[in-house]
Amino acid sequence: MLRFRTFSKMAETVAKKLKTAPVIGTHNGHFHADEALAVYLLQLLPTYASSPLIRTRDPALLETCHTVVDVGGVYDAEINRYDHHQRTFDTTFPKHSTKLSSAGLVYMHFGRAIIAQKLSLPQDHQDVDLLYEKLYTDFIEAIDANDNGISAYDPAAVAAANLEKRFKDGGVTLASIVGDMNNPDPTSPPGEAQDEDSLFGRASKLIGNVFARKLHHACHSWLPARTTVGSAYQSRHEVHSSGRIVVFPEGGVPWKEHLYNFEKDASSGEGIDPAAQVYYVLYPESAASDSKWRVQCVSESEGSFVSRKPLPEAWRGVRDQDLDGLMASQAEQAGQEKLPAGAIFVHASGFIGGHKTKEGALAMAIRSLE
Repeated sequence: MLRFRTFSKMAETVAKKLKTAPVIGTHNGHFHADEALAVYLLQLLPTYASSPLIRTRDPALLETCHTVVDVGGVYDAEINRYDHHQRTFDTTFPKHSTKLSSAGLVYMHFGRAIIAQKLSLPQDHQDVDLLYEKLYTDFIEAIDANDNGISAYDPAAVAAANLEKRFKDGGVTLASIVGDMNNPDPTSPPGEAQDEDSLFGRASKLIGNVFARKLHHACHSWLPARTTVGSAYQSRHEVHSSGRIVVFPEGGVPWKEHLYNFEKDASSGEGIDPAAQVYYVLYPESAASDSKWRVQCVSESEGSFVSRKPLPEAWRGVRDQDLDGLMASQAEQAGQEKLPAGAIFVHASGFIGGHKTKEGALAMAIRSLE
C-alpha cells in the first residue's frame, strides 16, 4: 500500500510539473535544423527542462504557448516570440552580419544563461562573454546562414573567379542530415514511433547533442587552453630571445586559435606584425616524466597547411640515428655546437619533428631559426 501511495504521489508531481512548465510551440510539417536546435537550447534551461512541445500552425493553439519559435510571424522577446520569417525582420547577432534564424534568436537571448549554467558563473562574467561569441561564430551562425539561404562565400566573387566545387558536399552538412530526418528511419526497431513529432524529437536531439559537445569542449578544453597558451605566449622571450618559440607544459592543448588571437592583440593596427610571429611550439607527447617532445611549426594562418618557417629541408623525412648523424655533420661543417642526441624524426613536409627530450626539441627549434 505504501509503495502504491509513493508511486501515486510521484505521478502527481510529474503531472503538476507538466501543467506548470511553460509550453513551447513551433510549427508542424517539414522541420529544419534551426527550430530543432532552438527547441533543444530552450530545454537546456531549468525553466524549460520539462516543457511540453506543441507543433502546430494553428494561431489559436500557438496563442496558448508560453514560448513560440520559428512560426507566428512575430519577434518580441518580451512576450517570448521568436520568429524570423516576417519581411521586415533583419536582426543579427552583435558584431555579425548574418540574419538570424530561430536558432540564432533563441541563442542570442538565452545563450548566456546556458553557458553560465554550464560554467557555474554569473552571466556577466568575462568567460561567459568569450564563449557566447565563440559558440555563435563557430556553430550557430552557420545554422542561421543555412536557414536564410546565405552562402559562406559571395556568389558573385566565386563566379568571377571561375571557381567550381570538386565534389558535392551538401549531403554531409548537419542541416542536410536534419532535413533527411523528416523521413522515417528504416533502421529503427519495429514498432518504434515514427510519427512526425517523434521524428522532430530525434532531429532536435541529434543537432542538440552536437551543440552540447561544442559547449562542453569550449568550457572544459578551449577555455582552459586559453590560460595555458596565454601564459606560454607571455613567457616566450624567456625561452628564446627572439620570442619565436613557445613551450607548452602539456600536450593536447588546442593552441592555434588562441595563439593567433594573442598575436593580433599584441600587434598594433590590423593583422599580425610579421616581426612578432611565433614560428615553433613545443609540447610533450604525454604526461610521463620521460615523455618524448614535439616541435611543431606554426602555420601562416589557422586554416593553412603552409608553415611560417618549416624545419630545415635537409632534415625532412630523416629519422632516428640518421637524423642525429645528419645534424651532427651539419653542426661540424658550420662550426656550431652539436645538438643533443635523441632526434626521432622530421616530417617529410617539415611541419613537425620529434626528440626524446625537451632540451633536444628546443635545440632543434633554435637551430631551425638560423
